[in-house]
This record gives sequence, structure tokens and C-alpha cells, in this order.
Amino acid sequence: MLTTLRIRNLALVTDLTLELPPGFIAITGETGAGKSIIIGALNLLLGERADRTLIRTGEEACSVEAVFDLGPAENKIKAILDSYGIEPTGSGQLLLKRTFTVAGTNRQYVNGSPTTLQALAAIGEWLVDVHGPHDHQSLLHQNRQLAILDAFGNHGKHLEACADAVRKLATIQTEKSALVMDEQEHARQLDLLRFQMREIEEAHLRPGEDTEVAEAYRRAQNAARIVQLGRSALGILDEDENSISAQAGAVGRLLKELVRIDAGAETIFAAHEQFIAGLRELQSALGKYVDLIESVPSQLATIEERFNLIQSLKRKYGGTIESILETGAQCRKRLETLEQREAELARLEAEQRKIEDMLWQHCTELSAKRRRVIPQLAAAVSRELADLGFKQSRFEIQIESLERNQASTETPQRTIARPSATGIDTVEFIFAPNPGEPPRPLRAIASSGEMARVMLALKTVLAAHDEIPVLVFDEVDANIGGETANAVGRKLRQIANHRQVFCITHLPQVAAAATAHFVVEKEVRAGRTVSTMRLLNPEEQLIELARMFGGQTEAARQHAAALIRQHKQKR
Repeated sequence: MLTTLRIRNLALVTDLTLELPPGFIAITGETGAGKSIIIGALNLLLGERADRTLIRTGEEACSVEAVFDLGPAENKIKAILDSYGIEPTGSGQLLLKRTFTVAGTNRQYVNGSPTTLQALAAIGEWLVDVHGPHDHQSLLHQNRQLAILDAFGNHGKHLEACADAVRKLATIQTEKSALVMDEQEHARQLDLLRFQMREIEEAHLRPGEDTEVAEAYRRAQNAARIVQLGRSALGILDEDENSISAQAGAVGRLLKELVRIDAGAETIFAAHEQFIAGLRELQSALGKYVDLIESVPSQLATIEERFNLIQSLKRKYGGTIESILETGAQCRKRLETLEQREAELARLEAEQRKIEDMLWQHCTELSAKRRRVIPQLAAAVSRELADLGFKQSRFEIQIESLERNQASTETPQRTIARPSATGIDTVEFIFAPNPGEPPRPLRAIASSGEMARVMLALKTVLAAHDEIPVLVFDEVDANIGGETANAVGRKLRQIANHRQVFCITHLPQVAAAATAHFVVEKEVRAGRTVSTMRLLNPEEQLIELARMFGGQTEAARQHAAALIRQHKQKR
């Protein structure tokens, strides 16, 4: 449900924050007061294009924010959020925000994250249903009509079976596409894979070898300089006249004389002996290292060849030895698959036929269930329509099904529709509001008032099935009155037992049925007209209903009070 709505600088509104309760919310007010403010604001949040002329005169930007408590719709909305990479709040709420400026800048946010109008529209399709002029009438779409029929018939398990089979067929088709090619391409692929696999395997690579070879290559390239540095160091250590070894020997002789004089200097002499041992070890290691490096130039060509081979393989197959080896394994697997192409294709085609048979079985069973439930849904909707003033109307549901022999008749010039995740059926809701008229598709009905009452009848029938948590009705009371208006109010209240319902109405009979009554008013502040909206207390509701009946007469007040009592007794 919609719990909070904030509107800033939209048309006649400066800054309006509404805390909205559950149930049936009626919105009334004088003509021109701005009762459609909620519809305009919600349409912006549902991804409708922003009209800069809606920005309040003198202001630079307009913004609309809403907080929804998702309730049972949470899983469906979460799936949509996941598809757009938007994080859920984790609190079962959804935060929407839309801003646009006079300069033409548009921004939209979901749970604080920037997003697209497409994402808002996708979320809105399952969040809010608006019925009125220029609205989001999901009922006009055949896929939505099919979803309504399936909700009424509780066909969820059959739909999931169809969707699962379609997913499996898509996977098989992808695998087949990777195998199906002409003979020339097949031969080219085989040659390429064999070459790649042979090139990788003949290299006999070891994990980590690239680092070792790179170090050896760098050493070989700098061998002359390394030997020069090493020989110079050896000379300083032992070979020069004033070498460290010679100087250390002189120090040793002095310390030995010192020990003969003072035995307490033994530890100092021992430290010198350790120094001499370390010096000899350093000389030995450095000498062996220099001898080794002197032999490296003769190996440079071999090392360079290995280094270049590894670098070439990295450029072709990946930046590490591990990725090269993984590519080799993939080449071997792909080669085995291509070499067994015919057998693999035959296996995939057999699996495809098996799943297609399963899909057709699921689709046929689902279609039969739909055909059985269509008369029940049509009859239930017709009864509700009769209560809403369409005493002699006709509401019917047409269904067309794809036949399997049609699906298999495909030529390069003609592609036949195949079963989808929703089965093999298309449905069309058709309606004749008046006797003597042929039923027409709902999308061909011109009157938004008629359209709204058809939706109202459907929503009443589907009250326990439909997942959309917020309904907004505008002009649902067009061209009606009396008992029909009372019936509309009762239906709206009945639907509100399962979801939040907003109704913008001119009829006191409808408004009196609401569990919360808001009024929209215009006032002048500092020479500017401003629209406000507030929740009425019981006394204020009585006054507003009396105004709607024609004025503050005693008869109007009594009539309003009687309506309020009537609905209180039915609560």
C-alpha cells in the first residue's frame, strides 16, 4: 500500500506530504480544486513522461516521492528490482522518487539508487493500477487479461510447468546453434581447435613457470654486467692488496695478542672468528654465483625462445599460465563435442522433441482448464456489472489456441507462433454495455467511466487473487447515480478489504462508503492559488457530504448522516 506521498511544486501544489491509511480512501473537492493530484503524481512515479508545464509557475523543479509497504507483492517487486540491479530495502518497503526541472533535466530513483523510466514503468505495472483518463489501464493488454483469467482459475502450477519447459527448450536451442554449421565452417573449426590444443599441449607449461623464465631471461640479458659487479666485489673481498680479507687477518693478529694479555677479550676474538667464517662463506657463494652467470650467455637463445613462447601464448589464450591451460582444456572439450557433432545433435534433437511433447501436454491441459473457467469468470463479472448499473450488458471472453499442426507448418516465408511460457492461448475480454450492441474488445470502449466500472467488477471478482496492492479510480462514477452509485461505493469498499483503493469522486454515495475521506481545497496565499489536501474528521466528513448533496441544508445533512450510518452498520 501507499503509505506516504510527498509532492513539491506540481501544478497548484507547493509542498504537500500525505500519510495515507489502508482501506478505501475517497478524494473529493470542488471542481477545479485539483482532485486529480494523486493521479498526476502517481503517473510520474509510474514512468510517465514529465511535462515541464506541470512545474509550478516561478519554480525551477518539481519532485514527487512515495513510500510503499509492499506486503504480498514484495516477492514480485523484488524480482523486478533484481532484473534492474536495484537493491531492496530489506524492510518490505519501496521508495520511489522522481524529479524534473524547467531546464529539462529528469531524475528518477528507486530505493535511493538512480534508475530509468523503463524500470519505473516495470515496477508500476505490478504496484499501482490507475483507472481514468490518460491512465495505466493494464486491463487493456491481452497478456494482462490472460493473467486475470489464470489468477481466477488458480493456474499457477500449470504456468510454471510451461515456463520451465520453455526455459529448457531455449537452452537446448542455444546448444544446437553452437553445433549447427556448414561443412566448410565445421572443418575450419576443427582445424583451429586442433591447432590451438596442440600449440598449448606441446608447450608443456607448468604453473608459475612464466615468473621463473622471466627472471632467467632478465638475468641472461644482464649477464655481462652481473659478472662485472661480482668480480669487482670478489676483488674487494679477497684479491686486492688491501682487501677485506687482508685487513680482517691483520685485525685477527692484533686480537690474538690482546687475548694473551687479557683473557677477558676471548669473546671479542670469538666474534672475529665468526666474522672471518661469514666472510669466507660470502666469498664462496659469490664466486660460485659469478661462475654460474658466466655460463649463462651461452643459454640466452634457449631462454629467450622459451620466454617469447610463453608471452605469445599469453597474448593468445590468457594473461596467466593457468588461463592458458584452462583454454587448452576447453579446446579439448569443444573439439570432442565437434568431432561427435552428429551424435550430439541427435541427442539434443531427441531431448528437444521430448520437452516439446511435455510442453504441448502442459499447454493443452492449461488451455482446457482456461476454457472450463471462462464461463464462470464471465458470469461472475456480469453479475457485478449488473449491480453497477449495466443491467443488460454482455461481458464475454474470447479464447484462441494455437494448434500443434499449425506450429509445425513453418516455411522461410512464414513463421508460426510457438507455445510460450504462458501457453498456447490468447484471450480477449469483450463487452457490450447496452442491449442491441455487439460486444467489442475493452480497448475499443470509448468511455473511461464504463471502462472503470468493468475494471471495478473484475477487481471485485478477483479481490482475493490479484497481487497489485494499490488501485486508483477516476470517473468510476461518471453518468451514474442513485442505487448504482451506492453499489459502486459498496464494491470499492469490498475490494479495499484486500488492497488499498483510492477513488476520486463527485458522488456522496461513493464517498460515504470510504474508510478515510480526504478533501482537496484551493486557497490564496500571498496572491497565489495553492491546492491542499487533508484528512477529514467525522464532523468534517458530514459537512463535505452535505455539500456534495447540494448544500448545507438540513435535508442534505440528514441524507449524509444516513449514508454514513448505513456504511457503519455494514463494517
